[in-house]
Amino acid sequence: QHRLPHLHGPPRDIAGSERKDLPKGYQISQFDIPIAEKGYLDLDIPMEFGGGHRRFGVTRVHMEEDAGKLLHSESGSFSQVDLNRAGVPLLEIVSEPDMRTGIEAAEYGAEIQRVVRYLGVGNGNMQEGSLRCDVNVSVRPIGQSEFGTKVEIKNMNSFSEISRAIDYEISRQILLHKESQADKIVQETRLWDESSQKTFTMRKKEGLADYRYFPEPDLPEVVLTSDYIDEIRNSMPELPEAKRRRYENMGLSMQDVIFLANDDIVAHFFDSTLERGADAKLAANWIMGDITAYLKNEKLSIDEIKLTPLELSELIAFIKNGTISGKIGKEILVELITKGGTVKSVIEEKDLVQIADPAAIEAMVDKVLAENPKQLEQYRAGKTKLQGFFAGQVMKASKGKASPVLLNKILGEKLKGN
Repeated sequence: QHRLPHLHGPPRDIAGSERKDLPKGYQISQFDIPIAEKGYLDLDIPMEFGGGHRRFGVTRVHMEEDAGKLLHSESGSFSQVDLNRAGVPLLEIVSEPDMRTGIEAAEYGAEIQRVVRYLGVGNGNMQEGSLRCDVNVSVRPIGQSEFGTKVEIKNMNSFSEISRAIDYEISRQILLHKESQADKIVQETRLWDESSQKTFTMRKKEGLADYRYFPEPDLPEVVLTSDYIDEIRNSMPELPEAKRRRYENMGLSMQDVIFLANDDIVAHFFDSTLERGADAKLAANWIMGDITAYLKNEKLSIDEIKLTPLELSELIAFIKNGTISGKIGKEILVELITKGGTVKSVIEEKDLVQIADPAAIEAMVDKVLAENPKQLEQYRAGKTKLQGFFAGQVMKASKGKASPVLLNKILGEKLKGN
């Protein structure tokens, strides 16, 4: 800026600034006519948090301009104002005071995130500011119908922080009641400090906010026709709650249901596997077991591996019809995850077809029993757990290809002396 004035004009050695009028000195919001009112959100609490089905009321949903955000110092001694997002449209959801614990509030927030992702309207990442949450907390004596003085909490950057902040604030207010200091609970905004696991006063509120709403003269009302609303409704994807109920009706456990439905990418992979004929329980077991273990170890998402739903369904089918054993299936799975390809090609390339010839398995059993006379004598003396040892030796000799069903049948007969 110091070089640009040198367009053949004399530079000034002093530069000053003045303010002038700016037409856009306000925030556009929706007050009288929001997008929606009096709704609700159903969700399932994970088993590790007590389980159960919950319904939480939604007061209203409205659009408004982002007014900016506050960036709070780690010490909590000062805050900075970030106006980079000022003017960007946002959707605000105001909830009914139906939640009673930090876990319930955190799970409610997580369900909103899931809905946002299922609908494809945003990524819902709290760490990026795509999803933000403030909470209001109050307590009241048992039997009192009127809510206590509410305290607003800000500066929570994850659902776990939301849960911890609420639980701390609940315990803080309860303690003040027990110590006959309820008058110290005042309407204020407090900041959550993750390092100390406490909330601290940011600013006091003297009364209800008066935002001086008045009609927006430059924007006409948006009128949605019933045909348009029906079109949107009919184009909606299956949302998390409906998906959980569908999975539950398949006979899956609630633990399986929540795991599969709560991640839209995992749910899509699971549904695509079922569409190709896979058994729901078997597909769930593979996804939640070996596949998830690999993903966690490699820090990957299920859409970042080379395994496809088609090949997972093929793998399940080959195990189910006895072409390969479950043990061989696990080996093939690793190949499919890391290198791709088809189940058939991996089986042919590595010669992994299950041995299902009774005569061949019987010969291997006879050989193992003949090579281990001491263990055989111990078995017949009552140490029946050695059957697993013999089965393991046969599987080792067959390189894991012996049919487990046939092996156990033939081995059992041989050990009985038949």
